[in-house]
Amino acid sequence: MTEQRADGKPADGTESHDPDFPEAFLSFMRQGWRDSSLPVGPRPEVPNHAKRRAALSAAFPGETLVIPTGREKVRANDTDYPFRPGSDFVYLTGDHDPDSVLVLRPNGSGHDATLYMRPRSSRQTDEFFRSRHGELWVGRRHTLTEKSTELGLPTADLSELDAALADLAPARTRVLRGFDPRVDAAVRGYDGPREQGQPARDRELAIALSETKLVKDEWEIAQLQEAIDATVRGFEDVARVLPADRGVSERLLEGVFALRARHDGNDVGYGSIVGAGEHATILHWVHNHGVTRPGELLLMDMGVEGRNLYTADVTRVLPVDGRFTPLQRQVYDVVYASQQAGIEFIKPGVKFKDVHLTCMRVLAEGLADLGLLPVSVDEAMDEKSGVYRRWTLHGFGHMLGLDVHDCANARKETYRDGTLGEGYVLTVEPGLYFQPEDDLVPEELRGVGVRIEDDVLVTSAGAVNLSAGLPRRADEVETWLAAQREAGPRLPG
Repeated sequence: MTEQRADGKPADGTESHDPDFPEAFLSFMRQGWRDSSLPVGPRPEVPNHAKRRAALSAAFPGETLVIPTGREKVRANDTDYPFRPGSDFVYLTGDHDPDSVLVLRPNGSGHDATLYMRPRSSRQTDEFFRSRHGELWVGRRHTLTEKSTELGLPTADLSELDAALADLAPARTRVLRGFDPRVDAAVRGYDGPREQGQPARDRELAIALSETKLVKDEWEIAQLQEAIDATVRGFEDVARVLPADRGVSERLLEGVFALRARHDGNDVGYGSIVGAGEHATILHWVHNHGVTRPGELLLMDMGVEGRNLYTADVTRVLPVDGRFTPLQRQVYDVVYASQQAGIEFIKPGVKFKDVHLTCMRVLAEGLADLGLLPVSVDEAMDEKSGVYRRWTLHGFGHMLGLDVHDCANARKETYRDGTLGEGYVLTVEPGLYFQPEDDLVPEELRGVGVRIEDDVLVTSAGAVNLSAGLPRRADEVETWLAAQREAGPRLPG
């Protein structure tokens, strides 16, 4: 298949602003280059990826599985968004390069794995200096051998993928769809039942991958802890530049955290939410064009994505001038009590739903204490009512891993209606939000939003708070904020 960008231009073509090259220049560029090799060795996590591929293969004996990573996406004209590989693909290979495709073929006793990839641009053609994939433009790519050594996987040139996919029987092939239009078009979907807009057989592959990811191994937990520790440092960086006596832009604080994320990890794991004042009541506030004000609260929901793409997800609320007002503290303490109750309830075998109900009851009781519930706590908690949700809206949390909302394709009965297992990692993040235009709350509550979020590992002994490096209690938050301000700004390093 002829490769094209999403905007229809040839993937290896030139742009209108590129210069024409005379033959003398082309001839000169083709000579005098010294060959080099990358000093690569097997990554320590190679056995983990091999086990995951084996487990996936065992779930679909006798079938070919095709898992693409995805392609670069156009941001504007000839500029692309930074590439972020598909999470399921990374989970199975550890590879971060665009365009690659993993193919698992049945071999009688299991599956043979082949990674189809774009290899180093050869000096036998002009690609290395003329193509947008050439290493003089984007840097040195791995050779097939180098990539195979690093990942412990057989590799093949991406140019061979067409032939590899051409004869696959739809009834004996499953594709992780929606990542690479070339692959989706090359492998016809099986003419059978469809689920969520795709062949049910392919949907089953996506489900299996999500449900396998529910349990994190030791290496994954270490990756998450690394991302969370970097996130703690990022929150410290922000606190150190947050003035107590004047306003600064939300985007300044967003940028300070982003600097830590790029230095200590790969990037931010999601668009940072930096909500000053009434912006804290907007659950996914990402415009970040507001300004902090002394006397108001600042809600920050931010997470570093580590170098191996596992992400943290942490929320803290700070009193800008350093001290909670009595009413702010009352709301904050309700949310803290809700979160603490949820964390203490978590252990293997408890229902995900019951963690939710545990957190929500504490919120409902707090709303009753504030005089806001129009009915009793029991009535508000009745599934036919739920009126308390006017001031909270979202659930208590979600799974966390390679995606900030990990395991999203898992079945309802194994996730939201399922039970927690040892090795699960999830967020606990209750919140209360009083909209500025809400006439059912006292004026002094309007525009107040509080969410406290931590990343929790389920162990045989209960919950372990992986983000405990950031304080949660109101008095501890005040003390911590004062200490960060006293320490002063710092650069990552």
